[in-house]
Order: sequence, then C-alpha cells, then structure tokens
Amino acid sequence: MPLSWSVPAFRLLADGAAIWVASGVLTAGLLLPTSDVVRACQDAAIAAAIWAVASVGGLIASAAVILGIPLSHLAEHASIAGELTQVRALAISVVLTAVLAVVLSGVRTIRGARIALALTALALIPPLLTGHGAIERTTIWSVTATTSLVIHVFAATAWIGGLAGVLRYARTRAAVERFSTLALTCAIAIGITGLLTAEIHLGGRADGWALITQWVTTGYGALVFAKTVAFAALVYVGWRHRQSTLPSLATGNPAAFRRLAIGELLLMAATVGLAVALSRTP
Repeated sequence: MPLSWSVPAFRLLADGAAIWVASGVLTAGLLLPTSDVVRACQDAAIAAAIWAVASVGGLIASAAVILGIPLSHLAEHASIAGELTQVRALAISVVLTAVLAVVLSGVRTIRGARIALALTALALIPPLLTGHGAIERTTIWSVTATTSLVIHVFAATAWIGGLAGVLRYARTRAAVERFSTLALTCAIAIGITGLLTAEIHLGGRADGWALITQWVTTGYGALVFAKTVAFAALVYVGWRHRQSTLPSLATGNPAAFRRLAIGELLLMAATVGLAVALSRTP
C-alpha cells in the first residue's frame, strides 16, 4: 500500500474505534442500569486502545507524507515533524485516547461512564482543528467552519455509536425510545452543520451560480452530494424506526428493530467512509 493511502486508512480505523468507544460509554452513561455498565465500558476500553494505536500510525504516516520522505528516514527529521500542526494534534489524540483506555478499564459506575464520555468527546477534537476549517483561522468563516465541523462529528459519533450500543447492550423499548430522541437531535445537528460547512468550503461567499457549479464540478462537491443522499436515507430509516420497529418492540418482537438497525449501521459505515474521503479532498 502506498504511504499516502495509509493516512486515510489509519483515519478510518481511528474513526471506527472512536465510534466503538462512543457506543460503550454513551450507552453505559445514558441508557443502561448500573449492573450492565462494566461490560460496555470494558469493550470501550479495548476500542480506546485501538484508537490510540491507530492515532500513532496516523501520526507517523502523516509526518512522512507531509515531509515527503520514506518512513525509514523519519527519525532523522523528528524535530521537524514535531513542528507540524497535524502531528501535534495527533500526538494529543494519542495521549488522550491512551488515558481514556486506562480510565475505562476501571469504570464501574454510571458516573464514571459519563466522565469517560466527556473524555471521549475531548479526544475527538484535536484532529478536527487541523483540517479544512483550520485554514485562515483568524477569519469568521474559518471559526464558523471549525465549530460546525466539531459539532457535526460529535453528533455523528453519538448517533452511530448510540445505535450500535443499543443494538449490542440495550435492546429494550425504554432504551430505544431514549436513544430515538437523541438520534433525532443528532440528525438535526448533522443536517444543519453539514450544509453550513459544505457551503463555506464550496464558496459560500460566491454568487449563486458559482456555488452551484462547485457543487456539481468539484470532487469535494460530488462527495458532499453522495453524503447528503446517504444522510437522507438515514433520516428515512430513523423515521421507519419510529413508525414500525418501536411498536414491534412493545409487543416483545425485537427482530424488526434488529434487522433495520443492522442495515442502518451498514449505511452509516459507508457514510463514515465518505466523510474520510471528504477530509482528504482539496
């Protein structure tokens, strides 16, 4: 695999692990009784360790790609690599995720799970500050784009992780109903921040025709369109959950919810892949 491809590969692994962590801590902190917290947090601790390893890999690969050198020569340029914003951000993520893994291994209470949930949110932030929104950070557009991106990622992680957690740990009607309310909030946040971020990066200060042209003719615009279609499909599936699977759970039949949730998670996984591709486009 070319070195340049290892960067999005490590990013995808890190994102998947972060969602896995979120599935455990969010479910343990908000949806589970105390007696079930330990299992979810132990699973999340394993995921946090994987997240830390993926962040280390991403740090090394990113440094080599940015400097344009093979991995075998990276040690010779360690001081230069340490000055790179992306490398520093990933180094912070490594520290935070390693701490998170240790904390989660000892969590036994709902309060502990909620502390771990806050630490998970904190660990998500550093890499987001070095992407598209980090350019020209003194401008109001840059600050808006970065803030929007952080909220977008928080909401997406909570939505996907929460669904995975409910499916694995808490497939009861009460838990699903609580998650359904959270999912609706996340969907609204994702829709608003996604459109705002895309408009800024596609030329929100340009005239209408130029903006439409960029949506249609650029690689970034094409990926945004594909992600928008996937998001619309997820909203439809969420509506189906409210209309059909919640009543099925009330009758003691979880099969319909399980089938629809698995399909929704597969669609979410594809959306995460699109998001990683989006983060790598000019």
